[in-house]
Amino acid sequence: MKKYTCVIIDDEPLARSLVIEYLQAFSNIEVMQECSDGFEGVKAIAQHNPDMIFLDVQMPKINGFEMLELIENPPAVIFTTAFDVYAMKAFEANALDYLLKPFSKERFHKAIEKMMNQLGSSQDRPAYDALVEAANEQEELLTRLVVKHHQAVVVLPLMDIQYLEAYGDYIKIHTANQVYLKKKTMNYFEQHLNAKDFIRVHRSYIIPAKEIQKIDPPDFVILRSGIKVPISKTGYGKLKGVLGI
Repeated sequence: MKKYTCVIIDDEPLARSLVIEYLQAFSNIEVMQECSDGFEGVKAIAQHNPDMIFLDVQMPKINGFEMLELIENPPAVIFTTAFDVYAMKAFEANALDYLLKPFSKERFHKAIEKMMNQLGSSQDRPAYDALVEAANEQEELLTRLVVKHHQAVVVLPLMDIQYLEAYGDYIKIHTANQVYLKKKTMNYFEQHLNAKDFIRVHRSYIIPAKEIQKIDPPDFVILRSGIKVPISKTGYGKLKGVLGI
């Protein structure tokens, strides 16, 4: 029988204990580590490279979707979640299975069997990018950004952002002391940041209104840091609308 390794990521000790209890029926699955939050989860996945993870969606610090965004090639995932209509819509839209808490031993076994069939076949592992994007579409306005810097997970308050810059398939998030990369689009940030606080002044730049020191029309806006950011004709119109000039 083929052996598999797994990591359990859930902030509820009882939920982790239940998964471990149900896994006793599967002698070919070894639990490498239990994690109480997404920070530990990211480190554990990097350390153990498990075949599968049991991932809670609603967790403090960073949620399951935010954690998945930080992993370039995530292992197979069995999601566990309490009732969350948005999360379930995201799962269903991408034909992915999930365990709705509280789940029975029978339902757990079905999920494991489905996962082992998937891992044992030649078919590609599901891409979770589409799931994360579907979940993001249900999000309200962002209140923070979660990024990975080297091996550390960083939670950035929006007030720390000096400006956002398009960079290929990534976005550069500029702060006073560091530049972070996040695999998102400018359109995503334009839609999920408060338009009164963050202005897309150019197809490649979004700036916080609080960082504006001076507008040098028609080409640039000068930030409090002294950095000159280009502005487009459309961006200049947005600037005038937000600033009331």
